[in-house]
Amino acid sequence: MTAPATTPTHPLLDAHAGVLDEIRQALASRGWFSRYPESPSPRVYGESAAAGGLAAHEAHLGRPYAALSGQPTDGTVVGSEVSPYGPTLGVTYPALDVDAGLAAARAAMPAWRDAGPQLRAAVCVEIVDRINRRSFELANAVMHTSGQPFVMSFQAGGPHAQDRALEAVAAGLVEQERVPTSVVWEKPGRDREGNPAPTRVQKDYRLVPRGVALVIGCNTFPTWNAYPGIFASLVTGNAVVVKPHPRAVLPLAISVEVAREVLAEAGFDPALVQLAAEADGQGLAKALAERDEVAIIDYTGGPGFGAWLEESAAAHGKLVYTEKAGLNSVVVDSTDDLRGLLGNLAFSLTLYSGQMCTAPQNVYVPEGGIETDEGHLSFDEFGDRLAGAVGRLTGDDAKAVELLGATVNDQVRNNAESLASLAAGADGRVVLESRRVPHPTWADAVVRAPGLVALDVAREDVYTEECFGPVGFLIRTSSTEQSLAQLADTVREHGAMTAAVYSSDEAVLDAARDAAAEGGVALSENLTGQVFVNQTAAFSDYHGTGANPAANAAYTDAAFVANRFRVITSRRHV
Repeated sequence: MTAPATTPTHPLLDAHAGVLDEIRQALASRGWFSRYPESPSPRVYGESAAAGGLAAHEAHLGRPYAALSGQPTDGTVVGSEVSPYGPTLGVTYPALDVDAGLAAARAAMPAWRDAGPQLRAAVCVEIVDRINRRSFELANAVMHTSGQPFVMSFQAGGPHAQDRALEAVAAGLVEQERVPTSVVWEKPGRDREGNPAPTRVQKDYRLVPRGVALVIGCNTFPTWNAYPGIFASLVTGNAVVVKPHPRAVLPLAISVEVAREVLAEAGFDPALVQLAAEADGQGLAKALAERDEVAIIDYTGGPGFGAWLEESAAAHGKLVYTEKAGLNSVVVDSTDDLRGLLGNLAFSLTLYSGQMCTAPQNVYVPEGGIETDEGHLSFDEFGDRLAGAVGRLTGDDAKAVELLGATVNDQVRNNAESLASLAAGADGRVVLESRRVPHPTWADAVVRAPGLVALDVAREDVYTEECFGPVGFLIRTSSTEQSLAQLADTVREHGAMTAAVYSSDEAVLDAARDAAAEGGVALSENLTGQVFVNQTAAFSDYHGTGANPAANAAYTDAAFVANRFRVITSRRHV
């Protein structure tokens, strides 16, 4: 016999009960679901929303971020953000007193734990709803820390990130709801006289959090990559310390401010969410990761520190979820829609100058060329047609910058500028130079359109390294079979977040599915419309698989949430 779970009463439970039902259903069906409109149109968010968001963003600039003054601080301030578009932001943040902050986080957890999963989920929904109201403010903050163009900053940094947050809440909630609150366990038996005498035991199951969670943010997608970890840990009862990238603090400072505000209003200690901003090069992430109080770590960033976390931090009993670098690959075999293929692939290479963990890098094409609805194309002809598609997409400077955004750091710029030497060193050919595009509004922004280098499949020394940014490799293979084998081998060894195939042959598509399964990477097939390989949909697409070296976790599967809490049983005879 199972006793019904008891849920505490709270205004937020009444306010968001319907939302919790919606997101449970959306997670189960994996169909389209979005709570937050992705269009920044005034018809959706109101005539004054854009101007109000810009004013709110500008109000942060050149001054201390006072809304975080309630956090424990060591008395110093940090802040060195410079927009990839040129301006210095000048925002300073109180440096967290780590000892006091972690102690406060731990002290805040018992009441949060005892609130139960439904109330925690309702509070999380309220946090995300409040964050959504500040989407235009966040869009400006994301734009001027990541270099994303404005509309992408609004969508990826706002509603898309917020939907991912809700997905994590839903996943954490349903995993906790699998565990009953209390049962009476009855085992049939007989007494000494042979009469029925079942053994009855009352068993109570208590969900407990693992401890303090640390979320280490990235520069390019500060909210989109941080929200899954933040809300997966919160909904499962853990406190969260958010450590942003030092050049992308503002979007997460806004998010932490909202979370603390909602927690306090709901009757919980705002110390459940704290911001740990740092100066460039300070090394705070490592110091926090080594603290005994930290039990969970979510990380997005380079493979070096990610590997250290997976090895060292995990060896000390911490749960570590990472997203690192990878070699996203495309196999081109044939197509019955060449125009659609070229347009789709050109857009995928162009969006945000390729500064996405999901952007394609390696494009495998047979040396004998491909069959298309416009006739046979040789390897070189295909490369020239793809270069032409990119050129047309990025030819108008004013329109191009709204797709490309600004390059985020010197490494990306160096990658874009080194195509000629890269091609020469690889006995290859520059098919398309990475053109510098002047920005009509931000003169100091370094904007680069994608470049393409053709080289032979034997040059693994070149294309098995991630070349982050607006750089693509056209790799000449002996056959589609070799292309698929290289996809599987490089992904298995070096990792990837995405893979794609273009073929009008069902046998090739079947082989591509096998290659993707062998490599452990999600596969997109024959994308020629308005869905792109470097975009994933919350509640439907898993972001990452955890099955190759690019990431050891997926947004958002059961494995991403279920180990963030444990079940403690107490039992007694009835």
